[in-house]
Amino acid sequence: MRFKKLKAFSSRPTTDFAKEGLFNIIENTLCIDDLEVLDLFSGLGNISFEFISRGAPRVTSVDNNFQSCKYIRLSSKEHKLSDIHSIVQMDALKYIQKVNGEFDFVFADPPYDFAHYDQLIALIKEHKILKQEGTLVIEHGKKTSLDGFEGFQKTKPFGHVYFSFFNFDLNNG
Repeated sequence: MRFKKLKAFSSRPTTDFAKEGLFNIIENTLCIDDLEVLDLFSGLGNISFEFISRGAPRVTSVDNNFQSCKYIRLSSKEHKLSDIHSIVQMDALKYIQKVNGEFDFVFADPPYDFAHYDQLIALIKEHKILKQEGTLVIEHGKKTSLDGFEGFQKTKPFGHVYFSFFNFDLNNG
């Protein structure tokens, strides 16, 4: 799939190098064909479209920015993906508190100056956004350490991009 560039977009998309590294990990540990995916802070939808192109049957993109959601919606429509791709314009933390559904995989790419990782992780667990065997991956910069949070499994760096992986035992608390 080819996507048009969005001019004057100020966010920081995940680098191709980091994205390739992330998907190598995902494809070696999970079957993407079986994953219902939630992409929080989705920006231009790079991660969402990557999951779709690799066979994910259901992807939801959430971003607070009107222009981002408009771009994702147009790209999704252009590629006839509306039956498997939902786009929601809403603050990610508010979405977590309102959504009715569980996902196999949640990807969150908040701005690098994001100050609410504790709240993000707690809300995902409390509201049971992940299925029991589900995985949460948070993208962040080098200065952010998430290894002290509940459910933390590992952090994998790819250049200046870091991915922290989480799993929760939803049967215990």
